[in-house]
Amino acid sequence: MVQEHTASLDLGLIGNSTTAALLNTYGDVCWMCLPRFDGDPVFCGLLEPQSGPETGIWSIRCDEMTHVSRNYRRNTAILETYQTDAQGNRLRITDFMPRFRDRGRTFRGRTLVRIVEPLEGMPRITVRLRPRHDYGEKAARIHRGSNHLRYEMGLEEMRLTTSAPIEFVLHETPFLLDRPHVFLLGPDEPLSDAPHAIAMHFLERTQDYWIDWVRSLTIPPDYQEAVIRAAITLKLCEYEETGGIVAALTTSIPEYEGTTRNWDYRYCWLRDSFFTVKALNGLGVTKTMEDYLAYVLNLATSAPEGYMQPLFGLGHEHVLTEETCLGLGGYRGNLPVRRGNAAYTQVQNDGYGSVILAVSQAFFDQRLPRMGGVDLFQRLEMLGHQAVARWNTPDAGLWEFRSRESIHTHSAMMCWGACDRLARIAAHLNLPDRAAYWGAEAAKIREAVEAYGWNEKLQSYVMAFGGDDLDASLLLMPEIGFTTGQDPRYRSTVAAIETQLRQGHHLFRYKAPDDFGTPETAFTVCTFWLIEALSRLGRHDEAREIFAEVLAQRTPLGLLSEGIHVSSKTLWGNFPQTYSMVGLINAAWKLSRKWEDVV
Repeated sequence: MVQEHTASLDLGLIGNSTTAALLNTYGDVCWMCLPRFDGDPVFCGLLEPQSGPETGIWSIRCDEMTHVSRNYRRNTAILETYQTDAQGNRLRITDFMPRFRDRGRTFRGRTLVRIVEPLEGMPRITVRLRPRHDYGEKAARIHRGSNHLRYEMGLEEMRLTTSAPIEFVLHETPFLLDRPHVFLLGPDEPLSDAPHAIAMHFLERTQDYWIDWVRSLTIPPDYQEAVIRAAITLKLCEYEETGGIVAALTTSIPEYEGTTRNWDYRYCWLRDSFFTVKALNGLGVTKTMEDYLAYVLNLATSAPEGYMQPLFGLGHEHVLTEETCLGLGGYRGNLPVRRGNAAYTQVQNDGYGSVILAVSQAFFDQRLPRMGGVDLFQRLEMLGHQAVARWNTPDAGLWEFRSRESIHTHSAMMCWGACDRLARIAAHLNLPDRAAYWGAEAAKIREAVEAYGWNEKLQSYVMAFGGDDLDASLLLMPEIGFTTGQDPRYRSTVAAIETQLRQGHHLFRYKAPDDFGTPETAFTVCTFWLIEALSRLGRHDEAREIFAEVLAQRTPLGLLSEGIHVSSKTLWGNFPQTYSMVGLINAAWKLSRKWEDVV
């Protein structure tokens, strides 16, 4: 028998920019939230429901399973799992969520499609479909129809339609897989055709969609497979209906064992979204920026005087009350499990720059069907005025400290970025008075950063004005245009950060103790920031060596979580982390050869 293990976050992701699911190494659906990424997890096995093992999952397994392997169909979000039993019988499970162009729009139904087919012999399989609701507290109520099962889960109802015998699914009876069977789990609505016909139609159209989408990407010649998988993953983390982008698809996977650093990342952080939009823009995926622009404009117009909290719900929710979920035992037993995130109450002043930098391309990119104009610029000025008012006031910073505030250098620099980009946009729109105003405000902030964000003794920029602690966000100065890799102050800052925060080929976000003690895992995106910094400094071979090691730490399917425990080389933190996948894309661009050097 294959041994059960939960030693690492070896999960597969399927989705369609409406909903998503995570599958473990055996092909079990162990995480899926409805009706959105930040909704109730109807499959919550990843966080070990208190009701016991094998609840909150959907498994299709052959009896006496001895071997399992998985792969994505090339350049798609379609996952294939292969199982072999003790007699050599072999099957394949194909999992996906439909996404394709249909009648002038993108069809992305809340449907999980599973196709199981024998490849060798006739395996004997058991199907266990055990959804729960109220964050693991309650089992679904099951109703049998003529050729379907209906699952009631509080406000959500789902229907399973299948070509397999309903009796065997309902009672989890083992049966011989002598021909392919399909399973469609989605809204409680009748299908318009036979289950097999619909499943195969969805599969063909979805595969074509993803192949065409990848074909349209602008990618570097090196590290192509890694970049493509990262790009698909980022696209799956966009909630396309509103344009919001989640930081990750999970909650409460801790930063490390026993730390209680268990947070809910299923929301849209302004800063995380900036990095995601910027990375996808670099790949030629401007549609995500257009969607995100609509998302933030809706938020900005409802914000009093332009004030923006750091994160929101996917449906523009402002209140994201943090609560503990008692029905879930936690990832590998790590409690608490949280829903909601109290960081929404924090002041994080970098958000104004994050929004303006994320959408500024809309004023310059002629590919867009509707470019930014004076009206959009005036709306963004509301955010700019907040940046001017707040850049030199204490905040929680991008690392979201819960019990202390400072004037964080990164926050001030992002406020500088807001003013700098507004000046550029105003000049582009031929608004000289506004360009002069925003340019002058940017100059004031720059002067203060150089005076108070620099520590002469350390010969380094520091985390907070007047402080002596360092953090990895200082590596981003060239990324936002504040300085260049040739600036002596930046070069000495990189050296100081390496001394304080680098451990082998990995970088911690900071080392100073915070509200929960001293961090124990390297923050993966920070390692990517280091790679980019070394590349700017001309240390290309070293940067490539570090990049190779981080790529080796990905799951076998090419995904990354939030952090890596350096000594054990295990992934920790919420999954998949958009920050990490963005960092991979950006680092690949920095390190790759140019196409003209290849062909």
